[in-house]
Amino acid sequence: MRKICIITNQEKDEDFEVTRQIQKLLCQSSVECFLAERFQTGDGGYYTKASEIPKDVDCVVVLGGDGTLLQAAHDLAFLGIPIFGINLGTLGFLAETERSGIQKAVSLLLGGEYEIEKRMMLSAGRYGRESQKEILPDALNDLVITRSGFSRLIAVSVYINGELVNNYRGDGVIISTPTGSTGYNLSAGGPILSPSANMMAVTPICPHSLNARSIVVSDQDTICVRVETSKKTQVEEAIATVDGNYSVNLKAEDQIVISRSEHTTKLIRLNGRSFFSVLRMKIGGGYGNGGVV
Repeated sequence: MRKICIITNQEKDEDFEVTRQIQKLLCQSSVECFLAERFQTGDGGYYTKASEIPKDVDCVVVLGGDGTLLQAAHDLAFLGIPIFGINLGTLGFLAETERSGIQKAVSLLLGGEYEIEKRMMLSAGRYGRESQKEILPDALNDLVITRSGFSRLIAVSVYINGELVNNYRGDGVIISTPTGSTGYNLSAGGPILSPSANMMAVTPICPHSLNARSIVVSDQDTICVRVETSKKTQVEEAIATVDGNYSVNLKAEDQIVISRSEHTTKLIRLNGRSFFSVLRMKIGGGYGNGGVV
């Protein structure tokens, strides 16, 4: 590692105390450090301009929570630069280390004691009744189609490769990657997928049914979610959200078509930390085989 870029969520590191700590560790190892600026969007969010990231950086260190890392993954998807997450939030499932482990983590990173995992992303587009087409940003976690505002239950139909799988009435449906399977998908009763699995999970949200279950499909499949007309259809019937960051309103008969993206997110994983050990530590509940990990 000769040149590293740092992206800091200033709401999590207000006075840049942690950022300066990392800069000092990098400078002591003669590593060039570049601090990326985050720009505010009109809705109060933040983003990083990929055009302002030096093309010769070896990795990007992201300081913040899972939301900060997801945003960085979106912003830098076209660059293919590995991302190393340091959690300054709460759960921080995507991050590789906590604030307390920064010194050791930086030492392992600079010593080359790490692996790079390629995480699949989702590509999606909205198709309207008048043949309008809108390409949505790629998703690292999930794409969620849910009821909008104070609307009642929505009806959606799910198709796999053009074949009807099921009709759901409820709060909506989640299309998740393996990375996102431990997020909203898990809370909705969906399966946990190993990060290396080439799969997508389709999970209904609060379905008004006794037998609705998640469906796992191959990354080679194409998923279509169609918003159906209900008895009291509203102008804005539903909303599609990408990784909780980007959303688009949907009308009855609109369709969201989802497939595997050609882009991937590269996450740096330190040696000795497996997916299952992180799973036990973060959300395992602390039961069995010795209790709390």
